[in-house]
Amino acid sequence: MNIGLYFGSFNPVHNGHLIIANELLNDSAIEKIWFIVSPQNPFKANSTLLNEYSRLHLMKLATEDDPRIRISDIEFSLPRPSYTAVTLVHLQEKYPEHEFSIIMGSDSFQNLHKWKNFESIIKHHSIFVYPRPGFAISNELGAKLVQVSAPLLEISSTRIRQLIRDGKSIRYMVPEKVREEIEKGHYYRK
Repeated sequence: MNIGLYFGSFNPVHNGHLIIANELLNDSAIEKIWFIVSPQNPFKANSTLLNEYSRLHLMKLATEDDPRIRISDIEFSLPRPSYTAVTLVHLQEKYPEHEFSIIMGSDSFQNLHKWKNFESIIKHHSIFVYPRPGFAISNELGAKLVQVSAPLLEISSTRIRQLIRDGKSIRYMVPEKVREEIEKGHYYRK
């Protein structure tokens, strides 16, 4: 089975993540998507991250009704920070029957050459890249690139966190169950 791996902090998950996943499931060779919740991204400050178990819980709430999607905590038991190349080795060993592709935005793809063992990633995996405003898709690395036409949405987790801190509504930006849980747990208020 072709599994699309969608890595991220998902801090918090928002409708943009879910719309991209749905587009890929509808219009590509990807048969299922596994969201890989990263406890610590080597390129992001840890100070703004909600606890990884809370982020995992929000992801499960957001996708619990979609059997095409699985939420994974595989990186929770791996060394930190989380490196995609290391996670891919673990997944390939654990699930040799699957073919794993990677899903990322054009902003991340532009920085792929900075990733640990990026050569192994591009050699062994297709990369499905969706457009992000301001980041052109060009393939100087020679990756097995599949450009995804997904709606350009300017929803960001950073903006959502700021709205919460400012006491403003995030309705329609995140799934309703996620919004309710964020409010109930007083997440991102400080």
